[in-house]
Amino acid sequence: MKVTVVSRSGREIIKGGIQLNDSATVSDLQEAIHARTKKYYPSRQRLTLPLNPGSKDKPTVLNSKTSLCDYCDAKKDNLTVVFKDLGPQVSYQILFFWEYVGPLVIYPLFYYLPVYKFLGYKEERVIRPVQTYAMYYWCFHYFKRIMETFFIHRFSHATSPISNVFRNCAYYWSFGAFIAYYVNHPLYTPVSDLQMKIGFGFGIICQVSNLYCHLLLRNLRSPSGNGGYQIPYGFLFNIVTCANYTTEIYQWLGFNIATQTVAGYVFLVVAASIMSNWALAKHRRLRRLFDGKEGRPKYPRRWVILPPFL
Repeated sequence: MKVTVVSRSGREIIKGGIQLNDSATVSDLQEAIHARTKKYYPSRQRLTLPLNPGSKDKPTVLNSKTSLCDYCDAKKDNLTVVFKDLGPQVSYQILFFWEYVGPLVIYPLFYYLPVYKFLGYKEERVIRPVQTYAMYYWCFHYFKRIMETFFIHRFSHATSPISNVFRNCAYYWSFGAFIAYYVNHPLYTPVSDLQMKIGFGFGIICQVSNLYCHLLLRNLRSPSGNGGYQIPYGFLFNIVTCANYTTEIYQWLGFNIATQTVAGYVFLVVAASIMSNWALAKHRRLRRLFDGKEGRPKYPRRWVILPPFL
């Protein structure tokens, strides 16, 4: 089998094409491209079937585990694929580790170190109980996220563009410093003990629920990350499509009920907006895939993310 590899403009990437066995898979083709170019390792490649001129359809992305023959027309022993360079890639585990380790390290610096003396506050700082509990709560959350990244999450995509590391770290690290600055500030005024207990108690319940949601999602995928989209069931997934995002949002609501800072509520609004967009996209996708036609199950009626609002 001869495979012709072209760019989206039609320029041939591999001069003369690549000869492969008829039993070769897309993964074999990616390895062959890497061997010929050196620069474009498999996770950096996106291979699609060419579209007809003027077509507005989305191109078919080649699955790395699928045989190349499955993409050929009948009685043809040649194939043309369109190559796109996805740029330098990094594994999702590395991406998530760096975005979570920043807040985990930055927040305690404001609690333990004399940061505020360097900023001009000379008075002796009195640490309130709520500030101590907030620091433990914060660190537990991000430590949990790192442990979930390495031991629970199964990713459908092996890698992400390396540029996302800088973008995500800027988001998490800056908000970590922003919130830590105000919660640990010498002029911080704590809420009542009752409100603090309600906030942190509610938040801890949501953190544990969030962990359980991630365990349920883990079981929907095989260890390799494959398995396609499936209808999640069990626990809060019987009520909302994205129970993992729901518990994530509400755990930060609990944190803010207990600490009451503008910085914390800004983070809550921004995070809730981002996760709501993700949840809406996933909800629409699941309803489209599971439409009850041609033997497919019908997606049950559920809230998207935030009952009773969305």
